[in-house]
Amino acid sequence: MTKLLTEYQDAEHIDSFAVLKSADIRLTKTGKTYLSLVFSDRSGDLPGNLWDATDEQIKTLLPGKVVRLQGVRGAYQDKPQVQITNIRLSIAGEPDNPADFMIHAPIKEDQMSDELNDFILMITNPTWNRLVRKLFSIYHDQFLRYPAAKSNHHAFAGGLAYHSLSIAKLAQNVASEYPRLNKELLIAGALLHDLGKTIELSGPVGTQYTTAGNLIGHITLIDEQIVLAAHELHFDLQSEEMILIRHVILSHHGLLEYGSPVRPAVMEAEVLHQLDEMDASIQMMSAALDKTTDDTFSDRVFGLDNRRFYKTSLT
Repeated sequence: MTKLLTEYQDAEHIDSFAVLKSADIRLTKTGKTYLSLVFSDRSGDLPGNLWDATDEQIKTLLPGKVVRLQGVRGAYQDKPQVQITNIRLSIAGEPDNPADFMIHAPIKEDQMSDELNDFILMITNPTWNRLVRKLFSIYHDQFLRYPAAKSNHHAFAGGLAYHSLSIAKLAQNVASEYPRLNKELLIAGALLHDLGKTIELSGPVGTQYTTAGNLIGHITLIDEQIVLAAHELHFDLQSEEMILIRHVILSHHGLLEYGSPVRPAVMEAEVLHQLDEMDASIQMMSAALDKTTDDTFSDRVFGLDNRRFYKTSLT
């Protein structure tokens, strides 16, 4: 049986099919062109550089393409990578469906759709309920299928919905423990906070940042969609309800240097920021530890300050 990418050990020869997650054209210090590639399959990602890439390889080795990869598993700065010896696109009779190599959310799409509807029903505030319904009437399918990121946390098909619904579940429990919190505002914020990623990212296969994603970013993009929806629904943008929902979403990164134009200034905004951080961190640690043997340390996790995490055998 063919091994999956992350099952190979250091110095082991790799011969496997994978989908190209990214393919960036770069220059060496001497000015030679190479491709910085990230290969992906159901086990995870494995980066590698294709030195002295030809014009044909640059033209054809694109994100979303299925390739046959041959090389040797190595490491660079304590992170696994492949030293590529041969790479080509898949040919007739070989695996060629990118969806077969994608990691999917652990919950099926239909179930996540049902959970989304249940949470929307909990929002009885008419303004927030109609606003959420309006936006999900446009972005429902993308919400269920897109990743939450190109890399780092929840970077798999369905990751956006899985992440947002996880936060909504946490928000529901936290609001029950702290009655001072407005549960409806918190749940509405949880569902909408990353919805701009359906515009910021290209989709679940070979995920790339769109032009709007690179130049504007998902926080501003979803705020724009909220304003447009409010206009269509004839909502007053200066009403407290509209200002609060926009604030909760605009501030969810917590700090200006992390992309939020304002810092959280209401309890629900601070809680949403904390829940977002916690859910993302737990998913990144879990993904790293899933590939780690007991009583050893994981690979470094870029999204968590390049720290390594110990996997104990104690249960």
